Amino acid sequence: DKITGERIRVEHWVVAERQGQTAARNILGRKEKFNAAPFFWSQHYDQAISYIGHAASWDRLDVSGDPAAADCAVSYFKGDRLLAVATIGRDLDNLRAEVAFESRIGAAPPDEIE
Repeated sequence: DKITGERIRVEHWVVAERQGQTAARNILGRKEKFNAAPFFWSQHYDQAISYIGHAASWDRLDVSGDPAAADCAVSYFKGDRLLAVATIGRDLDNLRAEVAFESRIGAAPPDEIE
């Protein structure tokens, strides 16, 4: 994880796809590191659940919205440092968080990844 400096394992097919794209670009001589924020998403019936970042431990949670109504964003902090954002039913909030995390680590926005 480029933000926390920890070695982590992310088991999501989109992450594997992006790692393969990076490997292909390296085979073609572009010499670049895989530099993407960890994330996953899942669809459970009609509910979208998304998570960006990595928070093995935290000391503060900020909850926006109503988890019981399946409409919320949860931000995980250690001190003032935002580590991760989990969303239910808030795709736009998740996309904004993904762009923010990608810009923090110097990665290309998802729409610019070939």
